[in-house]
Amino acid sequence: MCKSKLMILIILLNINIIAQNNRNDLIGGKNPNQHILTKRMIPYEPVREADVIWSRRIWQSIDLREKINHPLYFPFDYYDSFGNWMIDEEFESLWVILKTYILNGVLTIYSPYNPKAFSLTDGDELKYPIKPETGKNYFSDSIFKNILFNYLGSIGKEETTPLSNSIGDDSTKLINGIITLIYPLRDTTWIVSKDIIQYRIKEDWFFDKERSVMDVRIIAIAPVVYAKDEQGQITGMKELFWLYFPHCRFILNNYAVFNENNDAQLMSFDDLFWKRRFSSVIYKESNVFDRNIEQYKSGIDALYEAEKIKEEIKTIEHDIWSF
Repeated sequence: MCKSKLMILIILLNINIIAQNNRNDLIGGKNPNQHILTKRMIPYEPVREADVIWSRRIWQSIDLREKINHPLYFPFDYYDSFGNWMIDEEFESLWVILKTYILNGVLTIYSPYNPKAFSLTDGDELKYPIKPETGKNYFSDSIFKNILFNYLGSIGKEETTPLSNSIGDDSTKLINGIITLIYPLRDTTWIVSKDIIQYRIKEDWFFDKERSVMDVRIIAIAPVVYAKDEQGQITGMKELFWLYFPHCRFILNNYAVFNENNDAQLMSFDDLFWKRRFSSVIYKESNVFDRNIEQYKSGIDALYEAEKIKEEIKTIEHDIWSF
């Protein structure tokens, strides 16, 4: 009897030591993601087309300036004076994760517009995949450097490092009688987390009669930056590219999101999207004119229209259960 009690005590003690070590690694280590690196992704519930009795396609924008969306935005990454990409040791922003796996060739990006007709912005249909040219990689290909990852906001501005400190060579010029250093333009100014102002998502809302639930599936996601002219003036917003979200889930499932309330309860980026732990505004729904809300509403009326669409979805789910 005593031996059995002793064995139970030893087992409980070992379990407590292991749990404590895991907790210390989780909240005190440099990489809290290490405990979810092998986390199994939970697949979506299979849905038969015959069981979908109602569906609606919705496009939403996630504004990263809103506090609830900050886990997608922070921490910032940057490039040091030697061109090294500096990222946080513990947590990474959504942009850092996506950019890493795009440059490594894991994720396929899709052009936001038709390459043969730039006026057709139907990239959310994932019809125009972009891959490096033959013999080039994601770092040397001009398409990626000049269109997708080259932030045009710095064009025409002086850089912080001159070509040379010597006087009289090609790195200087005479301005108002004073020898002035010339600052060269960078070959590539990589987009960093602070440049991303929105994420746009394309999703399907539907009612599954087999499970008797209203469900949603995110189909695609696109990062958005400010569009600027040659003088650096903001002229609007532009989508960088689109990604097929189900492919992103395998990656986002293994990166933890910072929890402002509890360091011991971390969730992955995939959990964040699945649990709808973000704030978004509808900017388009499927319609016969194929137009965005801003094309027929403006200002506060556009926000009211977006909320109206959300309420319609809730009402449909409510009405199905009315007896």
